[in-house]
Amino acid sequence: MGISLRSRWVFLPLILALGALSLYILRLSLVHEGQPVPENPAPPEKKGPIYKEVHREIAPPLPEYFPLAAKAKSPADLPPIPSWNKPPEVHVPESTRLYIGFTRFWPLLQQVVVSYITAGWPPEDIYVVENTGTMDANKRGLLTIQNPFYLDYQRLTKLLGINIITTSSLQTFAQLQNLYLSEAINNNLTHYFWSHMDVAVHSHEDKEDFKSLYMRAVDVVRETLQPDYLLDKETGKKGKWGQQFFAYDWLTMVNVETFANIGGWDTMVGYYGTDCDMYNRLSMNDYQQPIQDAGMIYDVTTSLEDLEILYRRRPKSENEIRDSSDSKPDNSSANSSNSAYLDSTEPDTRNSTRFHDLKATLEQIQQDKRDDKYRNSWQLRQNGGEGEPYYYDPDGFEKALQMTIEVGTKINEEKWGHKGCDIKKAGVKEGDQWKVEHDETFDKRKVRRRWF
Repeated sequence: MGISLRSRWVFLPLILALGALSLYILRLSLVHEGQPVPENPAPPEKKGPIYKEVHREIAPPLPEYFPLAAKAKSPADLPPIPSWNKPPEVHVPESTRLYIGFTRFWPLLQQVVVSYITAGWPPEDIYVVENTGTMDANKRGLLTIQNPFYLDYQRLTKLLGINIITTSSLQTFAQLQNLYLSEAINNNLTHYFWSHMDVAVHSHEDKEDFKSLYMRAVDVVRETLQPDYLLDKETGKKGKWGQQFFAYDWLTMVNVETFANIGGWDTMVGYYGTDCDMYNRLSMNDYQQPIQDAGMIYDVTTSLEDLEILYRRRPKSENEIRDSSDSKPDNSSANSSNSAYLDSTEPDTRNSTRFHDLKATLEQIQQDKRDDKYRNSWQLRQNGGEGEPYYYDPDGFEKALQMTIEVGTKINEEKWGHKGCDIKKAGVKEGDQWKVEHDETFDKRKVRRRWF
């Protein structure tokens, strides 16, 4: 049977495709004609990573900011707490647990701990939360002092007598705050204190009605426990409180029940902005946040040259030193590794010239931090530790941190539809989270950070 005209058209596309393929092969053969074929053709070049130029300057070794502690073998080798700041021999009935979070820069952590102790806070009530992400490396002494995540575990626990809680992994600021809250709940606490690590404190020695920083904090605890606290005598309505501020939140007393009631800290907003979120939510829910005064609290960026100054000792005269050595006093300093220092000094007096010198020095350190364009530059002063357990490139850590901060800030802005810290003033209320459109603050290039 012959092929019909319709069937012939079926083969036309195939014929055209074969013709095009033949022309293409012929053209390739003409292009390569006459070109020598290499005997051993080189394999295609493998492309590897292109490395950044690294211009990292090794930071100078950190000095020892507490030589007495470095030489001390036991707590008895340290000077006594100033007599006017000593806590009661029997602990007050009220709980005064204090949490201090730590991630980087050991000198500031050591300073804040010593300053609280010398201002009267019982060491057994201080809990440093080691948030370094280095597991038990510090406890085992595996990190060197140039490592940003280094802390002297033995000095803190054995010599200064405080407690350390080590996180299982690196926590954001908001996660750390929820850890404090969780610890308080698990220990049946109605309240607790927390402090930033980049502060230094001392008591109001120049006030006539003197009390140590610690005892003034205790007074605030006792005030909040009174049945008539925040009671409006005209209406008979009792107010609610969420936290007590001491120099903003550099030192803060937290109402455990309140923080639990509003759901704790928003961990989606890890760093900057999470305080704005929490404190505005407290205000939206009618929880008061009174401002209190327990003592001087400084926002600092470096350590005092020698923390011995916080113990408030002054040199004895030559005659006093000679007399004390002849009398051979019956005390532990005779066998102390710092016996020469302890024998050659004596307790200072409250509100002395040395106190005002200390106050002026801390005020200057605080001013230097305010003048610094990057107020947290202290976090970048250590860049060693390569090859040590859980090592993390310091520059990479800082870059990742800033990226995380930026993302958290944007999340908070989207959550409330508002840029800035004055969230409640923008007209939003509890329950509006993630339900409002952007307001006019999104039309501005820069929005200044404002407190509620």
